[in-house]
Amino acid sequence: MKHESNALMTEPLALPSLRRALHETIKLHLGYLALGLISLAVTLLAFPMRALLPRVISKRLGRKLVTAVTRHYLRFLVLIGACRFDLSELDALRDAPPMVIAPNHPSLLDAVMVLSRLPGTGCIMKAELVNSVFYGAGARLAGYIRNTPLRTMVQLAVDDLHQGSHLLLFPEGTRTTRFPVGRLQGTTGLIAKSAGVPVQTVFIETSSGFLGKGWPLLRAPKMPITYRVRLGKRFDPPQHTARFVSELEQYFQTELAHAQLPGFPVSPPA
Repeated sequence: MKHESNALMTEPLALPSLRRALHETIKLHLGYLALGLISLAVTLLAFPMRALLPRVISKRLGRKLVTAVTRHYLRFLVLIGACRFDLSELDALRDAPPMVIAPNHPSLLDAVMVLSRLPGTGCIMKAELVNSVFYGAGARLAGYIRNTPLRTMVQLAVDDLHQGSHLLLFPEGTRTTRFPVGRLQGTTGLIAKSAGVPVQTVFIETSSGFLGKGWPLLRAPKMPITYRVRLGKRFDPPQHTARFVSELEQYFQTELAHAQLPGFPVSPPA
């Protein structure tokens, strides 16, 4: 009788956990499905736009298209209860002069969040993403820049900034591997120095390690996940690249170590 009583007490507790896990798994796959459909739609639009329109016009429209679809995608994630976003501080940058926008990089959603609020912003992406079937057509339409080779990347980035654009560049070069922020690369300082533009730091805080380095794509997190983006210090155009990168890394370490969002900083899954 005692064994049966314990089983009856455990069952009501287990069922809500199972339902929650099932709901989170469904939301995870709905999010991926929506991303796939949006990417397909952008690809179908990108080919004729790039072929038929002058490059200056197609690039401008491509960046507006990216902002529109990423904003709708984030709204969908909120609608299904997968995520909550506080991105309002980014709006202050919309009409700002050309600059390098330099966030930390805890997850694969980081660029999506920034680009959803800043139409006209350029972006440096890994070469394999620009060349990919999934994202490549939209990235090329928007004039996003491959991260290799280095000299070409720097020149294209400087040209883009001189044309009046903002440039999104993650100083870590990849998603965070050492928390709260990984070792920074020198490209942020090099581009800002070459273009003579300031560097605007941005802090992305999250309550989950979802889509961070080492997170399995099919592992559903606890939802809703909270993301908050806040603006940090705006650095003047650097004069000494190595010194600037060292100062920037120390600033990120200090600021992110005191993040106020519950659950942050997060660590990669074991």
